[in-house]
Formats: sequence, structure tokens, C-alpha cells
Amino acid sequence: MDIIPRIADLRTRLAGELVAFVPTMGNLHEGHLALMRQAREHGRCVVASIFVNRLQFAPHEDFDRYPRTFEADCDKLRSVGVDVLFAPDEKELYPQPQAFLVEPPAFANMLEGEFRPGFFRGVATVVLKLFNIVQPQAAVFGQKDYQQLMVVREMVKQLALPIRIVAGQTARADDGLALSSRNGYLSATERSEAPRLYRTLQAVAQAIQAGRHDFATLEAEAMEKLVENQWKPDYIAVRNQADLQLPALTDRLVIVAAAWLGKTRLIDNLEVARSDPA
Repeated sequence: MDIIPRIADLRTRLAGELVAFVPTMGNLHEGHLALMRQAREHGRCVVASIFVNRLQFAPHEDFDRYPRTFEADCDKLRSVGVDVLFAPDEKELYPQPQAFLVEPPAFANMLEGEFRPGFFRGVATVVLKLFNIVQPQAAVFGQKDYQQLMVVREMVKQLALPIRIVAGQTARADDGLALSSRNGYLSATERSEAPRLYRTLQAVAQAIQAGRHDFATLEAEAMEKLVENQWKPDYIAVRNQADLQLPALTDRLVIVAAAWLGKTRLIDNLEVARSDPA
């Protein structure tokens, strides 16, 4: 695996390649590695990046303590056959303050965007910059970050980028917890409690499939269950898969959630097909 920190060197290395790209912030887990394996199906040269992007962190968030495990990450990437790792530092990717920013559309201001103002602006800006540097034919993003995936897809569509965006299924631990770099923040007690978030989404999905359409009530009940178990939910929301708007005349829904367990914020989602009322 070639480890390349400089943009000019990366462009030289990738000249003429058919590239499948997986951008990451490092601290890799099996979910990331599954995306790397999936990328192999979409390009002859698999390129990963590791860059902790300051632009998507608010001042009070965990940029400084975000886990950085570069050597272990390199070993994991080699184990799944990644060809090239782009590993720039901040001075390489942002040699001057990033004054040009990508402003996402309105749907980025709800759900995650409401609770993390500016987050998707930072994500869209760094992803577009990485796309311009790597120039992949395909890029793979995990479906756990459901709204982020939609933002990236819409950016590629509206800016006419010649890149196919591929969704990778959410990887889960045996107890259902969605794999995340931030899971490492959880204490042992919190880790045993953490799968409740996914079980809560499953319960909402089962209610919808049983014919319940009182989505606001389902959301409130689900958040109350979390609160009873010492969680602090930001949101649990039933939305259309296509645009994350309030459910309309569609059978394709997704339940998205974000909640704090102690000092750790976890997100998850579950797609569900709506049934007619019994």
C-alpha cells in the first residue's frame, strides 16, 4: 500500500487509474473495512483517505480528542488490500483558511443539521475537495450516516460530478450496536446499554409494519423509552427515504435517531416499509 501525504504526488500516482474512493477520519473499524472491500467491486485501484476534518466540528465538539490511530489504521487497510492511502495534514489540505465553502440545500438544516449547525457545510466542503484531488470514478459511503449520504449524493448530482456514489450497509456488533469510531468513548456500563438505541428503532419499525401511522406519537414514545434509561435523545424521526421529509404517500420510510449516552453521541437509522392499517 502506498501512503501518500501530498496532493501532487497522489495525482501522479493515480494518473490513468480507475479509482474507487473511501474517505474516512481514521480510527478504523470493521465497518470501514467493509466499505474498502465493497470499493474493490467499483474500481481497479482502491484509495482510502484519513483526515480529521476540522471544518465539520463545532468549537465545543470533540475535534481535539477524536481518536487518531494512524499506524493501526494502516495495518487494517493493508489487510483488506487497499492500494493507496491519502493521508494529508491540515497544511496540505488547507494551506490557507478555507474561505470557499459548499452550502448544502435546506434538508441539511434539519435532523443532524439542526443539532450540529455547520456540520454538513464542513462535510460537503471537504468531500468536494477530496473528490477534486482523488478524481474517483466511484466513492463509497456508509449508510449509518444516512443524512450525510444524501447530502453527498445531492452535491454530486447538482454539481454534475462524474462520480458514482455507492452506499455501504451499516456494520453492527453482534448485539446490534452500529459500529462507530466514537463507540470507544463508551464506558463498559454504557457499552452494554448502547444497543438499546437500535432496539428502539426496531420497535418503531415493527409498529409501523403492524399498521401504525401515528408517527409523531411513535417518535415521542421511543424517545421517552430512552429517557427512562438515562439517555438524552436529540431526535428520533420517521421520514421518507427519498428526501428525509415528513412521511407522505410512500411505503419507503426510514427511522433516524441521534441520542447521547453519557458524554457520547450515537446515531443510527433503520429503513422500513410501511403497511396499510389493519
